[in-house]
Amino acid sequence: MDLRFTPEEIAFRDEVRTFMRTALPADIHSKLVEGRKLNKDDIVIWQRILNAKGWAVPHWPAEWGGRNWTPTQSYIFLEELQQAPAPPPLGFGVTMVGPVIIAFGSEAQKKRFLPRIANLDDWWCQGFSEPGSGSDLASLKTSAKRSNGHYVINGQKTWTTTAQWADWIFCLVRTDPGAAKRQEGISFILIDMKTPGITVRPIVTIDGGREVNEVFFDDVKVPAENLVGQENKGWDYAKFLLGNERTGIARVGASKERIRRLRELAALERSDDRPLIEDERFRAKIAAVEVELKALEMTQLRVVAAERNRKGNRPDPASSILKIKGSEIQQTISELLLEVVGPFALPYQPEYLGDERLNEPPAGPDWAPSLAPTYFNTRKVSIYGGTNEIQKNIIAKAILGL
Repeated sequence: MDLRFTPEEIAFRDEVRTFMRTALPADIHSKLVEGRKLNKDDIVIWQRILNAKGWAVPHWPAEWGGRNWTPTQSYIFLEELQQAPAPPPLGFGVTMVGPVIIAFGSEAQKKRFLPRIANLDDWWCQGFSEPGSGSDLASLKTSAKRSNGHYVINGQKTWTTTAQWADWIFCLVRTDPGAAKRQEGISFILIDMKTPGITVRPIVTIDGGREVNEVFFDDVKVPAENLVGQENKGWDYAKFLLGNERTGIARVGASKERIRRLRELAALERSDDRPLIEDERFRAKIAAVEVELKALEMTQLRVVAAERNRKGNRPDPASSILKIKGSEIQQTISELLLEVVGPFALPYQPEYLGDERLNEPPAGPDWAPSLAPTYFNTRKVSIYGGTNEIQKNIIAKAILGL
């Protein structure tokens, strides 16, 4: 199997690399390099730059803005995007609900929503998980009862990322509580977040962030035309969506960029009166994760090469290997970044004397406080997109035949 890029693919890589270097706003680039969080405007601005180039939704059909790229071109684009580093297009719209609408939605839904998803005119969030219905998603309880051309929604969703910014939410709801199988009574519906009866409550995570939320629905009236596909077929659409969610989850390019950052910071910090990067034990740790990353990259390239000849839309079970190892490498790198700065990674907390703030400067370098929150936030990558434990079950069955 030849894993080398063709001259045409190398030329495409150079085009993407040049675009990322020249079109990405400097302030957005700096935030990502330094590990600071992007705001909503940052993500909207960049996706609209991509959309103007025709690169916001390259995997969609051409009639809706897609580029008909080969699997190798798609891999190259994602790799260069992550290495830049640049934000990806908003996944909830571009990777999740957009393809579902393309595959199962009505023509009216496609015309209404798809151009706005591509240009990020509408911010989407995902309403799947509920209290007690996360890994066992089929047990969800949020109900949707049809009445006079509407569905009336009641229930609660949780861990809803960026719901505080969202214009729309795509939800799994129970439309047939008496179905013989739980999966057969679920529907997929699109809900305007400005509809009366919706309440969004933030959840503060261990890193101090407020990116996830609880969303409550109290007699929320949704037009029946917002149902995607057929009633009670939502489970099939959800499986289709989750297959798209796992695309690129190995994040090889992102890990390459973080290792570069790790080396830069290790050259700035000192241990025993010399740069930490010169410490043999620390360099051995970096080398070990680089070897793992190179093996992951080769595995991903083999999956991409095999994808050229694979028929049908079933995901390659080897993608489970990419997910496991990719998430483990991301977590290891976040641990090494934390090791570089040690206690200086704690967020800066200014001291007060009574009501008076003391003008004490941060104890460590200004780039350090973002590393602990990043470390904590990275714990989740082995959970979302299918937990690593579930991925091991897939490997056991689909690859090892156990």
